Amino acid sequence: MPTDLPPRTASVSRTTNETDISVSVHLDPDQVEYENSTGIGFLDHMLDLFARHGGFSMQVTCDGDLHVDDHHTTEDVAIALGQAFRKALGDKAHIARYGHAYVPMDETLARSVVDLSGRFYCKVDADFGRPTVGDLATEMVPHFWYSFAEHLRCNWHLTVLYGSNTHHKVEALFKAAARALRTAVHRDLAQDRVLSTKGTI
Repeated sequence: MPTDLPPRTASVSRTTNETDISVSVHLDPDQVEYENSTGIGFLDHMLDLFARHGGFSMQVTCDGDLHVDDHHTTEDVAIALGQAFRKALGDKAHIARYGHAYVPMDETLARSVVDLSGRFYCKVDADFGRPTVGDLATEMVPHFWYSFAEHLRCNWHLTVLYGSNTHHKVEALFKAAARALRTAVHRDLAQDRVLSTKGTI
């Protein structure tokens, strides 16, 4: 990374009657560090591996109404995370903009394709064989990515191409998303300042 490109960091706090969330991200760390505590163990695991495989330093804390269910915590964490990544990207100068990745996990293969276009669209194509993985409802997995993409303002297509183990499917999706986003946020001074004929994204 050229030394004249400043590091990209952001922090977001979000408090509602349902959740109290703090998120910080660093897109260009010298050393990846992460600490995620949402009260949902499996979601913490997914956030940890998202940070690790994406090369992002990340800290997420959430105090949510888990006595109700996991919906508000999962959704609001995704919202705050999307806002933090969008804030860290700033004017998106010199970024690759597009990223894609295929990630296998044993019998499962997942694909992620992302465009940091400033326009929102999210499509998650995945079937899960059981209603929960650990303490996370699998119906919340597509909703997490929808909320993340909506607040990052990107175009994101996530697909489980095949597989049988639900844990593997969810984990492969998160890893594929991380690697695709890592490619999309990569900066190169040799690239046009903004990769768009409109001059802005």
